[in-house]
Amino acid sequence: MSFTLTSPVTGGAQTNLTSPTYTLAVDTAPTSAGKQYAVTALGGTQSGVDTASSPSRPFTITLMRPPVLRALPAVDPATGVLRNVPMNTYKIGVRKGVTPLAGQASRNAQAWVTIDVPAGADVADAPNVRAMLSLLHGAIAQISAEIGNTAVSGVI
Repeated sequence: MSFTLTSPVTGGAQTNLTSPTYTLAVDTAPTSAGKQYAVTALGGTQSGVDTASSPSRPFTITLMRPPVLRALPAVDPATGVLRNVPMNTYKIGVRKGVTPLAGQASRNAQAWVTIDVPAGADVADAPNVRAMLSLLHGAIAQISAEIGNTAVSGVI
């Protein structure tokens, strides 16, 4: 699998986080079709960020591919039409233990990116699949702080 992170990972810009970095260690993924890393150390200035990953307050990133990659079915011999185009779904998720209220037990916050690629597009139209992901990555990087601000203020 091509999903491989190099530690440390430099985090995106966020309010009150200056040059954030995350040192990673290989962890056990929830599925054999995935890879998982746990944050073992925080770097830079991360005001209010209290812990790396622990059993009671996880801080992990999980990268998953479909358990079974799907291919295109044959076209209808009578019409020449492709009736069904299955999707191959890839997911990237981050889990972080957070405190919902001072003095209360930790709960897990989660953020997921889901990538649905129609079977066959990986071969027939790879440049446009890559362009889609390039825009996604660039947009998230460009508005990283704004996404964080929206997640804590509710204002989009």
